[in-house]
Amino acid sequence: MINKVILIGRLAADPDVRLTQQGMPVTNLRLVTNTYSGKDDSGNKKEHSEFHRLVLFGRPAEVAGEYLKKGRQIYAEGRLQTRDWTDGAGVRHFSTEVVVDQFQMLGPKPNEESEAA
Repeated sequence: MINKVILIGRLAADPDVRLTQQGMPVTNLRLVTNTYSGKDDSGNKKEHSEFHRLVLFGRPAEVAGEYLKKGRQIYAEGRLQTRDWTDGAGVRHFSTEVVVDQFQMLGPKPNEESEAA
């Protein structure tokens, strides 16, 4: 069986860094990817944005928290994981996220892109 996810996209928000009770760093990221599906009736590109929840643990979580910012383009590899929980009202919730094994920063930093334009 294979559970492998590869994504290239831009961060939709700054990283959310915290520590577990055992002191392990955990970083949550929101990544947006775009899919182009032809053109509309006016000739403009049709684009669909998809938002992904990413979670990193340990040293990768520390690096992500230190160097990543909203708008930064990254390459991420990991696996899908679905968690479920029941809230205080008895409603069951599900969340699917990508547990990232490795990531790489791509292109210039967002502020460097705006300076070059």
